[in-house]
Amino acid sequence: MTLTEKILARASGSVRVKAGDNVWVKADILMTHDVCGPGTIGVFKREFGASAKVWDRDRVVIMPDHYIFTADAKSNRNVDILREFVREQGITYFYDVIDDPVGKWVFDPGRGPLKRQHGSRYAGVCHAALPQKGHTRPGEVLFGTDSHTCMAGAFNEFATGIGNTDAGFVMGTGKLLLKVPATMHFRLEGSLPPGVMAKDVILHLIGEIGTDGATYRALQFGGEGVATLSMDDRMTIANMAIEAGAKNGIFEFDGQTQAHVNARCQLNGTPGAYEPVSRDRDESFVSEMTLDLSRLEPTVACPPDPAQRTLAKTLDRVRLDRAYIGSCTGGKTSDFLSAARVLRGRRVVIETFGVPATPEIVHDLQTAVWGGRTVWQILVDAGVQMTENAGCAACLGGPADTFGRVNAALKCISATNRNFPGRMGHKQSEVYLASPATVAASALTGRVTDPREYWS
Repeated sequence: MTLTEKILARASGSVRVKAGDNVWVKADILMTHDVCGPGTIGVFKREFGASAKVWDRDRVVIMPDHYIFTADAKSNRNVDILREFVREQGITYFYDVIDDPVGKWVFDPGRGPLKRQHGSRYAGVCHAALPQKGHTRPGEVLFGTDSHTCMAGAFNEFATGIGNTDAGFVMGTGKLLLKVPATMHFRLEGSLPPGVMAKDVILHLIGEIGTDGATYRALQFGGEGVATLSMDDRMTIANMAIEAGAKNGIFEFDGQTQAHVNARCQLNGTPGAYEPVSRDRDESFVSEMTLDLSRLEPTVACPPDPAQRTLAKTLDRVRLDRAYIGSCTGGKTSDFLSAARVLRGRRVVIETFGVPATPEIVHDLQTAVWGGRTVWQILVDAGVQMTENAGCAACLGGPADTFGRVNAALKCISATNRNFPGRMGHKQSEVYLASPATVAASALTGRVTDPREYWS
């Protein structure tokens, strides 16, 4: 069996499953956030009753992160609905925006978007926060009401996004009927050259197979090249499996995975027992592809979808209006370190926004010192507008006052994961997807730029 099949066999109580089988799968974690949480709660109460209890209050994780730092009253109310439900159900893991368990969330636009406006338990973007808080464990099943839940596949688990109706059912029963996906295998060899990042890997692969090339399939990543990739790198690659239509992405388990998961579970007091899955000799793949990481170059996905792959060096005539570094895909500590490497001692020439994915990443950047200055200060000195309010921000557009939102027909180069029309705001805007290094280099010139020109 493949890695995905082995997890689903275990979760369904089966000795063996194969692609195409329909099986009832037990959930280890159900995650929801402020966009889909209220709808999921509505489905749960409609189907199971107004006084029903969730199947396991320790396995429901709620993380507001999308439309948070906005004065929009309906968005603020969504967070309050989550808080009321958590209090009613006694849910253990709720990473609230405020510290008052009976309070109301109100964003204060008068304080501006840059300074912190959240409480001590707020965790930021769910996909980056789940592993930080110890909720991503090898061999487990994670369902989340967000398409990029597949990011947790970096940790050798089956992680996939589901809709509100399915999530409401899981909330009440702890299980879900799934069709076992067929698996596509990607063997990674070599290591990334200077100036090339994990984002370039996944943009290259999506360009190879298309946005529908992996529809309802599992993408399994292995090979000697995986050992050269950090956990941040693997998260970036797994995150965008959905952009090829995949059900999930999954990496093999190794020492890096073990060290990261063990440390995070211990730090946060989350359950630390898990059973990873390893490869079988009798794996059956629908396709196999080998990718030499050392041959990759900085890559850009042009609008209107992530499969429009082009090398950054061929797009130097494309003029830009805005640059954006952030999101679950491009707002991790290592992402900002790469951007700072390009920007250090230089100055951006277009409006550039920086949105760390989690408060922990904000802390990392504000305390890590490089050449006598913090990484945060290096970015700010370069002209990047850095916000302490970690979250999804403009990645999914949001209300008009969302930090970094594209409110006009602008051309934006972004480290986010999706560039369909209107994704970051205005319907006539154009979004070019790239690595944080490429975004940073492009911010320096005002045109799409190969970061190797500035890599030092």
